Amino acid sequence: MVNHDNSDTAFPSHGTMGEVVERGMSMRDYFAAKALVIVAAAGGIDHIGPQECASAAYEIADAMLAERAK
Repeated sequence: MVNHDNSDTAFPSHGTMGEVVERGMSMRDYFAAKALVIVAAAGGIDHIGPQECASAAYEIADAMLAERAK
């Protein structure tokens, strides 16, 4: 099951007492940002356009989250 509720975050900041003071970006957004680099480098923007590249990046991110949940 893929978690889309943004409860997992990348790079949360913790205060001096260990409390989370800034949640950071969602893991889904982090994975999508990493995947977008690969999609764009493979020529995606030139061939399928930016909207489709973004969609592909989130599809990859969802697959990564599903694999991570195993």
